[in-house]
Amino acid sequence: MKKVIVLLVLSASFNGFSQVREIAEKGSGIINLEPHQVTFNLVNPGISYEIGLFRNVSASGASGFGLVSYEEGYAFGYALHNRVRYYHNFNRRLDMGKNVSGNSGNYIALSNTIFFSQLRVATDIEGPKDFNIGFYGMLYGIQRTNNNGFNFNAELGAGYYLGDGVPSGYGPLINFSFGWVATKRKSRKPVFD
Repeated sequence: MKKVIVLLVLSASFNGFSQVREIAEKGSGIINLEPHQVTFNLVNPGISYEIGLFRNVSASGASGFGLVSYEEGYAFGYALHNRVRYYHNFNRRLDMGKNVSGNSGNYIALSNTIFFSQLRVATDIEGPKDFNIGFYGMLYGIQRTNNNGFNFNAELGAGYYLGDGVPSGYGPLINFSFGWVATKRKSRKPVFD
């Protein structure tokens, strides 16, 4: 009989805890992030996709033009951009009554960008014609999406440019995009943490 009572108490406690957790995290753990966001970039023609992984962390991939500028020279062409973002100011923005829809927030990101030789437009880097360059580093960025779905994203960072067929080196990365979010955005009412 004691075992049954203990089991019922534990079951009720666990059930209450899971309901509180479900309210706080909405089951998926991505309170303010969009589960999926597709953006068509207008100024820098391309497309980006961002997926909410867990609380305040997302992963994104995008294609568009990019500029390599490091110790060895520059290269300009189409690139593939990958990010793992940690948004750090959603709660502050909500407390101030600002929009967080469309992942509108400031973030720190681990970054990887690949510049492919087949899609290069111009370069002054000495080496074979078919070289590739990869960027690996850290970024700080801001992203804002307005009520009509227009989105801008600005990033600034530094890291290591790994050359495939050309010398490697350190340098900055600056990225800006302006586009339109094609996916439906969540309504943003304050959620209790």
